[in-house]
Amino acid sequence: MQVQNARRWAPRGTRAWITAAAALAIAAGVRLLLHPLIGPIMPGTAFCIAASLIEYFFGLAPALAVMLVGLGLADYLFVPPYATIDVFNRADVILIFSYPMVTLFIIVLIERLRRAQFRAELIASVAQSRYEMLLRHDNERMIARRAVDETHRLLRHISHHNKTFVFIQALERNALHAANDNPLPGGLPRLPNQIEPGPRFADVDPDDIQRLSKALLPGSHRARITGSDGTPRLTDCVCERFTTHAGDFLVLRIGD
Repeated sequence: MQVQNARRWAPRGTRAWITAAAALAIAAGVRLLLHPLIGPIMPGTAFCIAASLIEYFFGLAPALAVMLVGLGLADYLFVPPYATIDVFNRADVILIFSYPMVTLFIIVLIERLRRAQFRAELIASVAQSRYEMLLRHDNERMIARRAVDETHRLLRHISHHNKTFVFIQALERNALHAANDNPLPGGLPRLPNQIEPGPRFADVDPDDIQRLSKALLPGSHRARITGSDGTPRLTDCVCERFTTHAGDFLVLRIGD
């Protein structure tokens, strides 16, 4: 995977340059403190360490600036004859070739490692986001499949209990719209309160229809239903709830 943004891992702004200047000043101060002890030995080591640290935290440009300015300070302050630029000798040549070569090797290596680290983090972030998208898609697919299964169960339930089916009530507005677009077989008339009548709807007492349609809950209910002899009797009914892609439905039927 090609990740172009891996080159932009380092933070930008004035903070990087201010920190680079501070690191350069600290390196010069530490080398000045050690100068009475070590003299002209390793004049650019402190600046090499400072450039490496700046490279690790702030990137290539500030590190190169620290290296170049450190080269001038090391040659001017810590290579004999000290604090003079009129003399150019063997010690200056050794510093000019050895210090940039070692420092460049270190900061280029750190730069490559930091880019590889940032590239890995970007790829991990992309993989995490894709994984979360897959999870969401899987959840949506499972919900849709569950809704389809519940719809099939509703249809099987209505067909199986067709002779005892009283009415079906939609609990949500989108369920009512779906029912209007796909009416139940038989050409039954539309009723208020999101109710579709069933084969036994006309046998139920109208007062019980009003009562049940306003406070229908899943479970057992009792209603006055007219039998074959024309006499209304108090009959046990069962209400079941079905959750489909079109909404939630309550189905009321005469109990077994």
